[in-house]
Amino acid sequence: MRNRFSACWSRSMGDGNSIRTLKDFSIPDYILLPGSECKGVTHLPACPVVVFINSKSGGQLGGELLVSYSSLLNKNQVYDLGLNAPDKVLHQLYANLEKLKHNGDNFAAEIQNRLRIIVAGGDGTASWLLGVVSDLQLPHPPPVATVPLGTGNNLPFAFGWGKKNPATDIQSVMSFLSNVKAAKEMKIDSWHIIMRMKAPKEGSCDPVAPLELPHAMHAFNRVSSIDKLNLEGYHTYRGGFWNYFSMGMDAQVSYAFHSERKLHPERFKNQLYNQSAYLKLGCTQGWFMSSLFQSSSRNIAQLTKVKIMKKGQWEDLHIPRSIRSIVCLNLPSFSGGLNPWGKPNRKKSIYRDLTLPFVDDGLFEVVGFRDAWHGLVLLAPNGHGTRLAQASRIRFEFHKAAADCTFMRIDGEPWKQPLPKDDATVVVEISHHGQVSMLATPLCRSKSMQDGDAPSSPSVEHDEDDSSDEELSESSEERRKFGAAETFKYSDGVDMSQIS
Repeated sequence: MRNRFSACWSRSMGDGNSIRTLKDFSIPDYILLPGSECKGVTHLPACPVVVFINSKSGGQLGGELLVSYSSLLNKNQVYDLGLNAPDKVLHQLYANLEKLKHNGDNFAAEIQNRLRIIVAGGDGTASWLLGVVSDLQLPHPPPVATVPLGTGNNLPFAFGWGKKNPATDIQSVMSFLSNVKAAKEMKIDSWHIIMRMKAPKEGSCDPVAPLELPHAMHAFNRVSSIDKLNLEGYHTYRGGFWNYFSMGMDAQVSYAFHSERKLHPERFKNQLYNQSAYLKLGCTQGWFMSSLFQSSSRNIAQLTKVKIMKKGQWEDLHIPRSIRSIVCLNLPSFSGGLNPWGKPNRKKSIYRDLTLPFVDDGLFEVVGFRDAWHGLVLLAPNGHGTRLAQASRIRFEFHKAAADCTFMRIDGEPWKQPLPKDDATVVVEISHHGQVSMLATPLCRSKSMQDGDAPSSPSVEHDEDDSSDEELSESSEERRKFGAAETFKYSDGVDMSQIS
């Protein structure tokens, strides 16, 4: 009986090497590949995982991780994102799971309930996977663990997975898998972005992309002409983020970095070089001496009007004229793990109606920076940017400006956005879009409203800094739609058990 089970298990694992296969994490082929059959599989993995790896991230590390994970797990549950689109992979997997469950397979039901996702790559790669998982719209979507394989690694750092590129040997991968098994689930807010631009009388107001758009930006696909989000006479795009949306000088530096890496990929083989190159570009782009290298037309207040939703009404948000970069922050990790919001002083916070920043409270923090020197205050124990507001909804309205473009960035992925040259407009609006599940280690820096030590209602901390740094005293349809993987969404009323 045991020999029959071992033979069946080895066949289901694909490579026949059950000794090196970690059964607590492995998924048999009949779950992964529709049409595969293997009767007698009785070992239920405690922590079944599906692994997505960006082989282009981290120099050669992505490829090395592929080899290590494939040798430890069923090779059919480890995917190279350069070859396999995650929406298609998860579409096939969940369709097969639903079909098996419909046929009374309790093993498949348990696999689905226990399933966890591992994604190895930069912040953009992690954002891409979260968008796909969000679009699954499942009652219990699988939580996601992130392997820090990029340059900044803000998402992994926020949940305790570190920010340094990992080791790729077998023992290190086994250690990471153990941490995934022990990790706790944590809900975080997700944010929907809709961008509308009035169709210009002449020229184009579409996003300029001299580079191929990164996968994380595929969320900004133009909506269809029959979509309810469309308005006559406007081009409409939509997307979303989990960590931050930023615009201004910081996004410009990021855009220059991505452009340089695209042109010379051979130079960007390790994290230390990437970070040094990023710092150098910050200098050459004028981020450290913006008052000398950039005109006042680059100031946020000169580029856009900013409004936030207060008690159901749009109110103007005053942006100091010196601010050249603005960040809408969901997680306490930006620019390589720094926290721009910091910990507000108690008296100032009460006066300005500020709360502790939780990742699941339906609010994001709006922070401004004058230049990179201002950003360096984050390295101090109580350092922070210019706290502008906390909001559940914000709108940027761009009209004719002195500058011809600005730069925007979502979770580390930048693009260059043209600004109106006539009476056209560009509107970017951010609103709450529900929540997704992340996996967090004991080193997690993000705070949840559900934590045992969190107060029953948000309040400010008592022992924070008293910095005198510069501070200041639409429809449900839009919030429902996300659009990160439009082709993957199931239509209302579709019975997944009937999907082949």
